[in-house]
Amino acid sequence: MLLIHCPWCGDRDETEFHYGGQAHVDYPDNPNDMGDADWAGYLFMRDNPRGLFHERWSHTAGCRRWFNVVRDTATNEMHPETAGKVAP
Repeated sequence: MLLIHCPWCGDRDETEFHYGGQAHVDYPDNPNDMGDADWAGYLFMRDNPRGLFHERWSHTAGCRRWFNVVRDTATNEMHPETAGKVAP
């Protein structure tokens, strides 16, 4: 079982959450100028590092708010995201 810390509700079981993917993915500047291959890259290609990874989560069975965390993909240890740095 993975415990996820919601900034508003506290620690909860992972079944209460929905994974939203990689955090900090910028929307394209000129979406009307993008071809199919560019759109496919934007929609489906994400980083897949071993180690610290910035993610978006939604507390769907609780407060329904979105928030960012930093998760270590090797250990599943989660840290709140604070200005792009891992909190102690």
